[in-house]
Amino acid sequence: MKLLFKSIIEAEKKIRSFIRETPLEYSYPLSAEAGCKVYLKLENIQITGSFKARGSMNKILLLKNDKRKIITASTGNHGLGVANALKATGKEGTIFLPTKASIAKVEAIKQRGVPVEFYGDSGEVTEVYARQLAEKTNQIYVSPYNDLDVIAGQGSIGVELYRQLPELDTVFVSIGGGGLIAGIAAYLKSVNPKIKIIGCLPANAPVMYECVKAGKVIDVPEQPTLSDGTAGGIDHDAITFELCRDLIDDYILTSEEEILTAMRSLLKHHHLVIEGSAGVAVAAILQQKEKFTGKKVAAVICGGNVSESVLKKVVCHE
Repeated sequence: MKLLFKSIIEAEKKIRSFIRETPLEYSYPLSAEAGCKVYLKLENIQITGSFKARGSMNKILLLKNDKRKIITASTGNHGLGVANALKATGKEGTIFLPTKASIAKVEAIKQRGVPVEFYGDSGEVTEVYARQLAEKTNQIYVSPYNDLDVIAGQGSIGVELYRQLPELDTVFVSIGGGGLIAGIAAYLKSVNPKIKIIGCLPANAPVMYECVKAGKVIDVPEQPTLSDGTAGGIDHDAITFELCRDLIDDYILTSEEEILTAMRSLLKHHHLVIEGSAGVAVAAILQQKEKFTGKKVAAVICGGNVSESVLKKVVCHE
């Protein structure tokens, strides 16, 4: 973990001029409801609308002198992050997306002028195809999470959190492939081992939780979820598995109704549009609030790129 800690510090400095240091906003309504001091780390207003801008920027900057093209696969936000980094560095690449990717995210990627192609009906299928294509054509595959450089970039959130509120007791982070929580936990646990890291997942897609329970990466059945950014399986050689197993203190699974309620709460009280994956972290705090009474806790609001159909569901209570 010492090597990753060092890489996170280096990444934070490297990407600083390309990203925003997002605010850590105190939530009066959530604090009153939860009985603890709740802070929101607003990655939904990051340069691409999600935390993914960090890891992809760090990776692409490290590859800036490599003449090969970039290939990546994504359910949306990672692809947008890579597209943004390619645009900023002048490198060339292609973003592969599953056919069911969020329309809002697809449109945002295309606006960066980076080629988009569709393959498969799930993030896992798309990733396998893109990785194999990169190997066959001698291009560079950039994983959304299974890459230490990407993880180090996401870990820059931990650097900011500790700078903004060093007395934090607990941080709630949603989990998909595990890159976000692994980076944040690796930094925060290094500077203060007493900080608790809570992994938050939708009950309909609890992949990393079930893998850690099983002691190895396994295939986990999933149901549709508002938290599309955390859906999908993980690589069987995922380096995030051991990091999550060793660094996460506890896991909380949230229902679809709890996620939707959290999304509506932030829209109503903070006028923030957030993704379902961000709603998972807020929902986790409220679900088990009695465990954190009087604590200073932060929820990482990991993204705000919501499709029109989901936003309609949040606003109109459909």
